[in-house]
Amino acid sequence: MSTLLEKKEIEFTNAFNSNRATLAGFANCASREELHVVRDGFFLGLASELCPIEAVPVKQKIVQDMVAAQSGGFKKTIESARLANGWDAMLEALFSKALFVGTDLQSMWLGLEEGRIEWLTAVSAAHNIKVVLKTAVEKDGGSVGDTSDAMMVWIYAICINVPRLKKECEAWATLVGMKNPMEPLNGYDSEKWDPRKKEW
Repeated sequence: MSTLLEKKEIEFTNAFNSNRATLAGFANCASREELHVVRDGFFLGLASELCPIEAVPVKQKIVQDMVAAQSGGFKKTIESARLANGWDAMLEALFSKALFVGTDLQSMWLGLEEGRIEWLTAVSAAHNIKVVLKTAVEKDGGSVGDTSDAMMVWIYAICINVPRLKKECEAWATLVGMKNPMEPLNGYDSEKWDPRKKEW
């Protein structure tokens, strides 16, 4: 016979899995605001299944606003949900049920959010060198070798903007004889940029 914990774990897992598509939306977000819309949409989806009673006033608020505005959309839905009187109580109930089965939803989400923001920041910082590389490759005819070399430099440019990869980037910069770790094209030697090397 299943214990109460086992039953709750199954219920939570099923709810989590049915809302994976919403959670996966974080990978398409371009700002913290967009991330928070996905986060709250995910929480709303979970609560609708795990905390149906607490979710009632939130759903009612959403319906009322949709009817009044005669328009919908995911973002609008979440904005309405946040304004509902029962929003905080619903989240509190959801977090409590998650903790009961050993899941800290807020910490889990924070890891995804910070990781996405870190990625966006790194890619943005590497944008200029990406433009330079793309222009150079296109000018030279875009051979497979040139494209591969350019990709390596661009990946490195992203990595140097990820704090946790500082040690690995320094090791690579030393290995290829980079004059300035922040300027990978300065003194660039394609022969040294071998992706088969363990440092890469």
